Amino acid sequence: MPTDRTATNKATLRGLHDALNTRDLEVISKTIDEVVAPNVLFHAPVPMAETGAQALKQVWTVLLRAFPDLHVAAEDMIAEGDKVVVRNLVTGTHQGEYRGLPPTGASVTYGEIFIFRFTGGRVAEIRGVVDVFSQMRQLGMIP
Repeated sequence: MPTDRTATNKATLRGLHDALNTRDLEVISKTIDEVVAPNVLFHAPVPMAETGAQALKQVWTVLLRAFPDLHVAAEDMIAEGDKVVVRNLVTGTHQGEYRGLPPTGASVTYGEIFIFRFTGGRVAEIRGVVDVFSQMRQLGMIP
């Protein structure tokens, strides 16, 4: 049976997903500031110069520059204790530079799974597994 805390944590992530799907960097940045701890530990297969919440904002800046129509659909959301696991299906069209690759116009669809750990009602740690191989294959970066 879900506790109030797990229900609140899931609602927080649904709100974050809603913000991400606006594709508006100002809305995304404001929402990240509201629900993510500034010093969040962010573990994901993405090279970045920033840390904490700034790293998360940088990821979205890069993704939306490359895939302006990016959409993240939460397929599953499971909560227990201070953690929420989300399995997403991501879709988008490659319309801007990405990982050194000029726009191809290719559509991509790939999966990802993230584990969010909450502390004091905010996301304190994120661990992600993204199907980068599938993404890169669809963009023609690998055969």
